[in-house]
Amino acid sequence: MLRAKISVVVPFYNEAESVEMFFDMVIPILKRAKLNFEVLCVNDGSRDNTLELLVGLKGKYPEIKIIDFSRNFGKDAAITAGLDFAEGNCIVPMDCDLQDPPELIIDMLKKWKQGFEVVLAQRTDRSQDTLAKRITAGWFYKIYNWLSEPKLPEDVGDFRLMDRKVTDAIKMFRERKRFMKGLFAFAGFKTAIIEYKRPERSRGTSKWSYMKLWNYAIDGITSFSAFPLKISTYFGLVVTLLAFIRGLWIFFRTVFFGIDVPGYASLIVAILFLGGIQLVSLGIIGEYVGRIYIESKQRPLYIVRDVI
Repeated sequence: MLRAKISVVVPFYNEAESVEMFFDMVIPILKRAKLNFEVLCVNDGSRDNTLELLVGLKGKYPEIKIIDFSRNFGKDAAITAGLDFAEGNCIVPMDCDLQDPPELIIDMLKKWKQGFEVVLAQRTDRSQDTLAKRITAGWFYKIYNWLSEPKLPEDVGDFRLMDRKVTDAIKMFRERKRFMKGLFAFAGFKTAIIEYKRPERSRGTSKWSYMKLWNYAIDGITSFSAFPLKISTYFGLVVTLLAFIRGLWIFFRTVFFGIDVPGYASLIVAILFLGGIQLVSLGIIGEYVGRIYIESKQRPLYIVRDVI
């Protein structure tokens, strides 16, 4: 463990309120454990003075390496850049809001020393989240694991330890629309879990609105499952079968009981229902076509303005 080098990957986006507190807590913990480490700070196009604070702290903590993006590319791109630049034998992505307790890194390293190649930090208590967020998160994991492979461990975020061989495997995945939790799970390897109670955010506010979380969930499902496309096919078959049965019923009723005047309401309901199904099906197809369009352009995942 003493000879191993640890790379801590931390995305920063408008986190000026949290920068100094983060390093004042994390660096002493790593130093007390006598670890050989580096902290890769990915400035994801911050519009406040996050970059200036990081540069100022580099004089105090030479273990800091700053990767400055040309603009905001998103958290998953920032984590990807951190993995690309990391030099350690094991890599630990974490957030800077201190909701990922840095002292858990020591426990993760103990598991790594026992032969585990991935060590996950699993939240046992989400009471600091709003009720709506807890409910929607639970729904997401259930729906995702029902539709997709591989399965996601519930209440596990990006905070984890990965062996160098795991990181090298993940670096081979270069899709543009990235769902890092799914990519981490797809890589596999021998895994251990450490449970912890997640504290409240120390400073600043979350950058994840409900709309962003919704879009992120859609990205996750469409990245690892084609089942939504099959739903349109199955539903179309069911509707066709029902329409055929309805047609037979009308035919025999007409033959035996004569012609009656069909109801306007039932006709409108049928038209609106089928029109809605068609629009939903086109929307699902559009999600996948859009992903194909983005991937076909082969644009870079991120652009680095400077490495400090």
